[in-house]
Amino acid sequence: MQYGCDHYRRRCKIRAPCCDQIFSCRHCHNDATSSLSNPKERHEIVRHDIKQVVCSICNTEQKVAQVCSHCGVKMGEYFCDICKFYDDETEKKQYHCNECGICRVGGRENFFHCKKCGSCYTVKLLDNHPCVEDSMKCHCPVCYEYLFDSIKGTTIIKCGHTMHEECLKEMISLSHLLQDYV
Repeated sequence: MQYGCDHYRRRCKIRAPCCDQIFSCRHCHNDATSSLSNPKERHEIVRHDIKQVVCSICNTEQKVAQVCSHCGVKMGEYFCDICKFYDDETEKKQYHCNECGICRVGGRENFFHCKKCGSCYTVKLLDNHPCVEDSMKCHCPVCYEYLFDSIKGTTIIKCGHTMHEECLKEMISLSHLLQDYV
């Protein structure tokens, strides 16, 4: 049996401290709360504030930990106590970046943290990118998802600004359509 959600495979759910509801992960929470009909009720979870999880095997609610205090199951092969993050798909090569303050994917050896840009980038860009302060702390200009903690890959364009790699590729593939309008 596979546990988790579309975002992560794991054997626990989180109790959102902001609304006291249980969700499979922070993305599931944010998807659900961002679509509430009352705009005043819309909110996002602060991952570092999560204090309680519910084991998916024995349904025991407990403090955040990698191993269930009741049945002893490992709730996630990858576990970060700082981010309150669990994931069984370790082939993603998750790692925690202390400078970013969050977990990233792709393997620490494949990324570096640019102090001026304020984010992690692929080592291919080490000493080979224009720095824009906090360039990842914005929304993708195409899909408008917040880039800093997005689980999608990002790229830096020539001006130093960032966007999702897949959004840039889609934009380039459609650029021939824009020629009639520019």
